[in-house]
Amino acid sequence: MPDWSYHPLKKLLLDNMRPTTSREFIHKSMSTIASLPGGRKLIGFLGHMHPPKEFRKELNDTTFPSPIGLSGHIDPHLSGINAFQELGFGFVEIGPIVLNEPKAIIEPRVENSIILFSEHQEKVPLKLAIKKLTNLNIKIPIFAKIDAQVNSNEWDIIVQHLTPFVDAFIVTSEQINSWLGKSEVSFVRPFYISFSNDEVSKHEIEIGKLIKHTCIGGIVINAPRRTEDSYWYEATNANENLAKTVKQVKDKHPELIVITSGGVDSPEEAYALVRAGADLLLLSEGYVKAGPGLTKRIHERLLFEEFRPINRQNWYWSFLFGLSILIGGIIALYFAFTSIILPYDEYFIGLTRAGILQVNPLILAFMSHDRMALAGTMISGGILYIQLARHGIKNDMHWAKVAFHSAAITGFIGIFLSIGYGYFDWLHGLFWLILMPIFFFSFREGKKVAGPPFSSHGSNDRSWQYGLYGQLMFIILGFLIVVGGLVISTIGVSKVFVSTDLNFLCMSPQMLDQISSNLIPVIAHDRAGFGSALVSVGLLILMLSLWGFRKGERWIWNTLAIGALPAFIAGIGTHLYIGYTTFVHLLPVYFLVILYLLGLGLSYPFLKKKE
Repeated sequence: MPDWSYHPLKKLLLDNMRPTTSREFIHKSMSTIASLPGGRKLIGFLGHMHPPKEFRKELNDTTFPSPIGLSGHIDPHLSGINAFQELGFGFVEIGPIVLNEPKAIIEPRVENSIILFSEHQEKVPLKLAIKKLTNLNIKIPIFAKIDAQVNSNEWDIIVQHLTPFVDAFIVTSEQINSWLGKSEVSFVRPFYISFSNDEVSKHEIEIGKLIKHTCIGGIVINAPRRTEDSYWYEATNANENLAKTVKQVKDKHPELIVITSGGVDSPEEAYALVRAGADLLLLSEGYVKAGPGLTKRIHERLLFEEFRPINRQNWYWSFLFGLSILIGGIIALYFAFTSIILPYDEYFIGLTRAGILQVNPLILAFMSHDRMALAGTMISGGILYIQLARHGIKNDMHWAKVAFHSAAITGFIGIFLSIGYGYFDWLHGLFWLILMPIFFFSFREGKKVAGPPFSSHGSNDRSWQYGLYGQLMFIILGFLIVVGGLVISTIGVSKVFVSTDLNFLCMSPQMLDQISSNLIPVIAHDRAGFGSALVSVGLLILMLSLWGFRKGERWIWNTLAIGALPAFIAGIGTHLYIGYTTFVHLLPVYFLVILYLLGLGLSYPFLKKKE
């Protein structure tokens, strides 16, 4: 679930539920989606959360797609584990593992936005862990944290039964010392020793001795905690103290693998731990506060600091494609304002422009309103394509290439809708013939565009929070434009008119057919073509909003602000121009304008103001 949907849902619904109820609702919902056919692709489409290849690393013969993992505290029932690998995590911790489910379990609670975990917290029975790990196709490493209270025999059983399913174990120093003291020791998986932040300095000598054993993979340092009435929570300065401890350990043992658990609420705090020397990070309650998009934002922050790929790519053919559509829209707008229909339209209909005016002047007015709306949509599409080429494809942004080509291919397919009633617009066809080779070269030059996004933004500030709501407005806007385009295209290739259209024309379809049997096919062609163009533009707005929102990305705000204007001006202006002002007919457009204005206002501080 992306942040733009998580935070509104959290505020409206989840915060009013019991913590465990809201947690299970989110995790089970995401896992259900991931289990459906195409569900994983849907999650990927909405969030683009897969970790960049730059973060892939190998530690103790285990490959991690990302250094960011999720703590077992967040999913003790393992109800969301099927979806976590789609949210950008490089590994997942499960646990604390116990042999049998304890009788007394106290659920976490929330006070003043702070998650309080009980000292008798929820735990994962061995049978549940094996069942989940057996049934699910998990492709990222799994770390099993063994509960500190299990006895020696239980510990042996847990390790023996989980070894085939997990990649490493997290244990206490007491447990590993007891195990190493046995006469016959065999190991298959590495063990990571867990310490609290305060324990590290006290066990400095012990750590030095333990890491000499080949079975020890490294250590896990838990963020500083505070205890209150049998509940614990992270200290307010957890990240700062944790970073200091990590640095001290790394200074003395540079080769030691250090994993931190907790202490991260924002990308900036994650970067502080990586800068201090942490090899892997386990997100805990900070993940709940910041939202599922935290992993993606951390990746982008780390990319900015550690890699910051700057690869300029060829973008001229893509720019030319957008420019061609823009020019085509301007030409179409000129004809819609002047002659409205062209000679080949007159030839197909069997009536001249003057002849149609004599029969019913409203027919030409109605046709001009469809063609003006199409022209405005084309101009908007051209602007969006140009901006994606200039700022996205040029700067090696893979998501921009995907958005560009997906919308363009959809537009090309739409030409088949426009001939659904048997009328082929030769100028329309010629335009697509000109565009096809341009798009071919655009597609070819885009093959090298594969760069991941990066960002310097690292905080969960107010502008980011408002930006999420602005992003949501634009996502809804893009989605509704796509739906509207599909509806208009469907009407265009089926019944052609809605009731308000016929009221405006003061004629029935039968009466129009009596004027000329080819009149309705021309109108249907216009409607289907307009609907197809709307689908393409809606997809561009949708994908720009889904994947392009990052702090200080001024071009995204400018693109959405300027790019949508021609379509809205044409959509409303043409109705005012011809006098087709039925409120119900224009209500969807008014609603879209409200979304557009809200999106611009809410996202302005986030997108337009620099760091």
